[in-house]
Amino acid sequence: MSAEKDGTLHSRILGDLEQKILSGEWPPGHRLPFEIDLAAHYGCSRMTANKVLTQLARSGMIERRKKSGSFVAQPVAQAAVLEIHDIETEVRSLKQAYSYQLLSQQQRVADREDLAKLDVEEGAPILQLSCLHFAGSSIFCVEDRLINLDAVPDAKAADFEKNAPGPWLLARVPWNAAEHRIQAIAATAETARRLQIAKNAPCLVIERRTWGSAGPVTQVRLTYPGERHQLIARFQPGEAERAG
Repeated sequence: MSAEKDGTLHSRILGDLEQKILSGEWPPGHRLPFEIDLAAHYGCSRMTANKVLTQLARSGMIERRKKSGSFVAQPVAQAAVLEIHDIETEVRSLKQAYSYQLLSQQQRVADREDLAKLDVEEGAPILQLSCLHFAGSSIFCVEDRLINLDAVPDAKAADFEKNAPGPWLLARVPWNAAEHRIQAIAATAETARRLQIAKNAPCLVIERRTWGSAGPVTQVRLTYPGERHQLIARFQPGEAERAG
């Protein structure tokens, strides 16, 4: 087999396998064909098949287990603690297909329970949203959000069936302060149902509030399956001292 043909087959096989993984046709945990089966299917050498699987493993898309074979990897997210990040970008960085679903949307006035969450006065107009974010066919996280309609009146007419509220807000409303709160919890029955995980399974919860020139903008609670998420933070020498 010529080097040129070998390279063309490598690209074709790699593209085919990536498409199956990114589309969700092969979900996390799915076992890929063995090298010998890939070689027979594509009419290539086992060395070419091995190179493709090695490249997929290096990119984090699959896991190769000795004597067991190769499996589509579970996405492991890295949320930046001190940044306001876009969930779609985070999912795509994991080589996973992203999708979004709005579960509920309600315009109402703030009650006493909302006061501590959103830092608004009782009776202020707010928009309450619940959403799901997917990585492939798996639920990546649940989003529960409150938006202060006094600060963001355009949110009343926004189409959150098509547009996730996070990037919509970032594109339209400048913010000048943010607060993060991070905690580990055991999934309640309701959380387990929404995330499709076992009750009491570990979850990571990130709560964030942002403020703009017109006052509080939004409060969001993001709940992730704990085993598939990790936190990172970057900082420079001396920042801790400057921050107190």
